[in-house]
Amino acid sequence: MDLKLFKLYINTIKFLKPIQIYHRIFYFIRNRFICYFNNFEYNDLIANLNWECSIFHNSSYSSSNKSFTFLNIEHQFLNQVDWNCSKYGKLWTYNLNYFDFLNQKDMSKELGLDLVHKYVKNDSILKDGKEPYPTSLRSINWIKFLSKHKIQNDYINKFLFRECNFLYNNLEYHLLGNHLLENAFSLLFCAYYFQDENIYIKSKDLLILELNEQILKDGAHFELSTMYHQIIYSRLLDCIQLIKLNSFWKKDDLLSFLVIKASLMNSWLQNITYKSGEIPMVNDSTYNIAPSSTQLFSYAKKIGIINQKTSLSDSGYRKITSDCYELFVDVGNVGPDYQPGHGHSDTFSFELIKDGNPIFVDTGISTYKKNNTRQEERSTHSHNTVKIGSKDQTQVWGGFRVGKRARINHLAEKLNCIEASHDGYLNIGLIHKRSFFWEEKEIIIIDKISKPTNNISKAFFHFHSSINLSQIDNNTVVIDSLGIVINFEKASNIFIDKYKLSQGFNKSVMSYKIVVKFDDYLKTSIHFH
Repeated sequence: MDLKLFKLYINTIKFLKPIQIYHRIFYFIRNRFICYFNNFEYNDLIANLNWECSIFHNSSYSSSNKSFTFLNIEHQFLNQVDWNCSKYGKLWTYNLNYFDFLNQKDMSKELGLDLVHKYVKNDSILKDGKEPYPTSLRSINWIKFLSKHKIQNDYINKFLFRECNFLYNNLEYHLLGNHLLENAFSLLFCAYYFQDENIYIKSKDLLILELNEQILKDGAHFELSTMYHQIIYSRLLDCIQLIKLNSFWKKDDLLSFLVIKASLMNSWLQNITYKSGEIPMVNDSTYNIAPSSTQLFSYAKKIGIINQKTSLSDSGYRKITSDCYELFVDVGNVGPDYQPGHGHSDTFSFELIKDGNPIFVDTGISTYKKNNTRQEERSTHSHNTVKIGSKDQTQVWGGFRVGKRARINHLAEKLNCIEASHDGYLNIGLIHKRSFFWEEKEIIIIDKISKPTNNISKAFFHFHSSINLSQIDNNTVVIDSLGIVINFEKASNIFIDKYKLSQGFNKSVMSYKIVVKFDDYLKTSIHFH
């Protein structure tokens, strides 16, 4: 192993929690050499839970041609479903095994039950779908479906109980983050379904511990992906509805705790959602995966969640709104330290919306495969920020790994101004400072590098696909159709380039970006007419 690679591994591993390292070793040894499980006794007196779908899943299964569509890829199984189908990557296989389609609007009781039976019959040959994360989501979806249709099937229930027992013994402590939280949500559904006190205690303890850890003071989920925030929030609302609809079993303080956390998450989502209802596509975020903000606000209102009206703070995100524009800014750290797998090298990036029209956008993600596209979409030059030479602010690598990372070492917020600096380039002796100034008809962004860089600093500005750039005159870009004039002062060179803007997994559209070379100072003025 060369020194560079060794340092990369060290800069990645040193942020892990001891519990992550311990469980990686523990599960490796136990699952290969020791057959030990906390086996709970199956209770065949399954509760008749009440359930109603407040948010239906996207229609991913078509009964007319027996096809499944996930991640914008459709596949038809001519004979029987291959639950291990891997030709489109592991995430597609996971989605097949989540069984979200059980809770799509047009799924009938008979068809859903048939798909569940076929899955159970293939138990002995199942692969990726038997991992803890897909097991968590599948268990929730099965319990929702079975409860909604009042299905009592001992054959399915025994299989589901074994799944729950497996999950209990394979909680994802080695990953933590949203994975462990999904495990906890699933155990809560299982505890209610099987009326099991031991499973309930474990789920309750995990939910309190992880939600206190993962939901920041301003209500953001700590992995700082707006898409994952929506996913986690939807699951939290499901848990609250589960408890409220089935209050005959448990009466303790868990419900009030979950309601407080939901109120915080609702507030943060209200704060960062654009007037159009869309969300900033920061970090690992893309379209048509999570429930929309509109759906979530409606669901929250239905089950009595009240908005806490907190301000954006710990998440590092800020949103400035005027009559004609919305400016979303990232002045926070990559997080969390021990699980930054959904993070990008995007410090000081921003998005800009004018009169509902996206102008500057985050490129989003189109894949989870460990390939060049994934690396490209996480890198500094794919965000509206500054890259110096060939160096990324933060070392993103390996699909979901982060090595050395940029840290905010200065943040000041004043009236109509935010300024911050980070140390992502300190290894080459440089500090990047970016300031945002705004008025009703103008936004000014000033980039300062602590020392001259011989004009190897580059600022990137990614335009939405609806904007067609043709030329730059005197360091100025004019977008007549939207009444915008953009000027770059102290630029040494400016050129237009193309990039792929994600519109969902495996779906992108060619768009334009501006690359501005400068030395140690750049002033970008955006005027609205």
